[in-house]
Amino acid sequence: MPAFETFEHGADVGVRGFGNTLEEAFANGAKAMFSVMVDIERVEAKDTFEIECSSYDLETLFVEWLNRLLTLAGTERVVFSEFRVHIKDYNLKALALGERFDPKRHEPSVEVKGATYSMLKVEKKNHQFMAQCVVDV
Repeated sequence: MPAFETFEHGADVGVRGFGNTLEEAFANGAKAMFSVMVDIERVEAKDTFEIECSSYDLETLFVEWLNRLLTLAGTERVVFSEFRVHIKDYNLKALALGERFDPKRHEPSVEVKGATYSMLKVEKKNHQFMAQCVVDV
């Protein structure tokens, strides 16, 4: 099974992250989102940014996480390729690793405006976690 995938959803795009742990699924969901925007294979993990967010349930926490990443990417003009996530009691602390956005090297494709509650799901099936939602493009 892949670590992440995207799927078509009308005019938008769905992102889905998988993992052996909840944290891994959230990290891979973020990779899926950034793979919609740029070629993440070309993004070097040079700079580290700390992110914290919290919510009242895991689904909302996933949307909050992705939207925090988008805000940081937009304000700092960076893109990310690696994530180290820790979740405890609906509180997320993470490191996002990436570098300053370079349109020539990162091959931008689609601008993601935000993560939505559409098709939002965080679940565990057969010892595998999955986190998904639709992102507005």
